[in-house]
Amino acid sequence: MFDSQTPDPQHFDALFRDSDDPWRFKTRWYEARKRALTLASLPAQRYAHGFEPGCANGELSAGLALRCDQLLVSDVSSRAVDLARERLVAWPHAQVVKAHLPHEWPDGSFDLIVISELGYFLDAPGVDALGDRARNALRAGGTVLACHWRRPVKGCALDGEAVHHRLAQRLGLHVLTETREADFVLHVWSDDSRSVAQREGFD
Repeated sequence: MFDSQTPDPQHFDALFRDSDDPWRFKTRWYEARKRALTLASLPAQRYAHGFEPGCANGELSAGLALRCDQLLVSDVSSRAVDLARERLVAWPHAQVVKAHLPHEWPDGSFDLIVISELGYFLDAPGVDALGDRARNALRAGGTVLACHWRRPVKGCALDGEAVHHRLAQRLGLHVLTETREADFVLHVWSDDSRSVAQREGFD
């Protein structure tokens, strides 16, 4: 179903041919609540330059666009890219590109990188490469957030816990937030270990 490093574009193109919202990001309370928790977990109110690989139809991207001066998002599916562009049309500072990750990682650096429901579509070397690229592209004081489904995913070798374990090892950053529920795991990492209150001058 997937090659040794990247998701299969044909698989995701087929999903988006059948539905503009194959995972029901727009209609499920689970997804809306998870997005709200994801955005609330970001330690900074605003970021200069964010990157979201694996953006799907752009529902989370729309929330990130409100928090970033510039936002780059990508997906392996051409149809998903088209849908994300439609979703983000109100935010001209948000750019959508097609990319095969991890090897088509964009140039430049970011102070926010959000990896949501992407990692288990890679194998272990692919997740390691994703973590390495994220670490190398992260600006000093920046944030990496990852959020993934904890249950087994059909056709995938890794679950969310395994993805986060490997990402943590490759990133080598401080854990600012760790949230586990029955369905998903969420981590926020940074090289700045200060809490939100400490960043505002309160100890």
